[in-house]
Amino acid sequence: MVRKKLPIGIENFEEFSSEDFYYVDKTLFIKELLQNWGKVNLFTRPRRFGKSLNMSMLKSFFEIGSDPALFEGLKIAQEKDLCERYMGKFPVISISLKGVSGLQYDAAVAALRTVIGNEAMRFQFLKESERLSEEEKETYARLIQIGSGEGGIYSMTEDMAVSSLKTLSQLLEKHYGQKAILLVDEYDVPLDKAFQSGYYDEMVSLIRSFLGNALKTNDSLYFAVLTGCLGISKESIFTGLNNLKVHTISDVRYDEYFGFTNADVDEILKFYGLTSYKDVIHDWYDGYRFGRTDVYCPWDVINYCDELLADPSAPPKNYWANTSGNDLICRMLKNANLTTKNEVEELLNGGQVTKRIKQELTYREIDDSIENVWSVLYATGYLTGMHVEREDANIFRLWIPNGEIRKLFYELVEDWFREATRSDTSRISCFCAAFPAGDTSVIQEMLSDYLWDSISVRDTAVRRKMKENFYHGMLLGLLQNQDSWIVKSNAETRGGYSDISIQTPERTGIVMELKYAEDGDLEAACSKALKQIEEKKYAEGLKRRGMKKIIKYGISFWEKECMVVMA
Repeated sequence: MVRKKLPIGIENFEEFSSEDFYYVDKTLFIKELLQNWGKVNLFTRPRRFGKSLNMSMLKSFFEIGSDPALFEGLKIAQEKDLCERYMGKFPVISISLKGVSGLQYDAAVAALRTVIGNEAMRFQFLKESERLSEEEKETYARLIQIGSGEGGIYSMTEDMAVSSLKTLSQLLEKHYGQKAILLVDEYDVPLDKAFQSGYYDEMVSLIRSFLGNALKTNDSLYFAVLTGCLGISKESIFTGLNNLKVHTISDVRYDEYFGFTNADVDEILKFYGLTSYKDVIHDWYDGYRFGRTDVYCPWDVINYCDELLADPSAPPKNYWANTSGNDLICRMLKNANLTTKNEVEELLNGGQVTKRIKQELTYREIDDSIENVWSVLYATGYLTGMHVEREDANIFRLWIPNGEIRKLFYELVEDWFREATRSDTSRISCFCAAFPAGDTSVIQEMLSDYLWDSISVRDTAVRRKMKENFYHGMLLGLLQNQDSWIVKSNAETRGGYSDISIQTPERTGIVMELKYAEDGDLEAACSKALKQIEEKKYAEGLKRRGMKKIIKYGISFWEKECMVVMA
């Protein structure tokens, strides 16, 4: 039997049938969307949770001329009356604003014109439509005329682009005698890119007019669906739009249609013979809370299943996190006061924090306060949570959803700490000098100070080795500031791998073994570390490399405490 392919990066609904990809059936989203009628519907979800695929599914279902066979065997096909009334009955305009960006405003506008022009090209039958006047045909022609500019930019003016969706829907309604459905995917990406590149105000004005024309004063619109990561404030983009229904990740309605539910994952693993990996997939990629439903990140599950089919011993890893989201966490750490550091520490250790979440923001507001950053981390999937106060819908309890994001936080905290310590060169030089000098009291005192300034790991649910790795990374980052030293992590010896080894220009070799004291007995943990150095002959490699003097350290950690013992 030929096994269905895993749909990595597939966002075109039609490909699932034509190319025989595995599909997690979310088609009842169509039924719920029609039953809970909204003229304009905005869905905010983190990236990689199936927004674009759902939009493609809507287009395939509603669009005139679409293939009904695409939905055979799927749940929506059982809704006979609904399919008879709505399937293949509407002109559909479908665009994604994901690629609308540029270093300057003009480049972003050109990208928007290209997106509009490419979509308008799908309706070239309008040029010959007997139901359109010559003037209307000329209007359509201007939407698809390509100029001689770089990249074949569409020659429509900016004013034409602003009114293009309304114009196109009017032309389609006149041709078909049926109002149009409008789908706008990733509506907020141009604003994000504009904010990063310094033309935010211009882009806000453009997108406000662009969407306002299409959604507010458009009698040819049947309904519209928009998706994005953030709910941009109505005052910023949707001014005067009274028919907007916003569906965020905290809403119960539609909670199961973005991302994989537990049942979805069970079916996938059973289909591919991977049920034995359920626990690790749950620990690493589950944990998101949408409404009242626990949700897995589909991008992670599909990618990891694909790797397991090729290599059953493949460990889980980070597939989801992206650079822009990581920068947000880094900015928060950089500006964190002691309270925020303690809150991040609480999250890393499996705890929760309670915050007032703003479901609508402007990009300009994000850096106004740490509290706004918490809101964005929640909206973009770096944290998850739920309401805690019935009287105030904006009070949330937040936590890190899973192992993937927790590991990411660990790594970003390490990077932040390393960057922060580099700025105090005299302090770090004093700390490093104490190691070849054998001054354990200075090492212990300064390491304790660094621990107090940083964020520690004490969560009982985190494996001991992961805790050791966290402290290992922090200490390694401090020691690597000595440019004249050769500092190696997990250096191979005859008996295994020592945690940290150092070679100095004075031919002093230093070997360190780190332990996390689960019971708080730092002295016993140090003794265990030194015993391991001897038994596994970790110093032999340094002797072979010509080190004349060898110093051995056992270092133990417990929360923000440490002990340093020299053999």
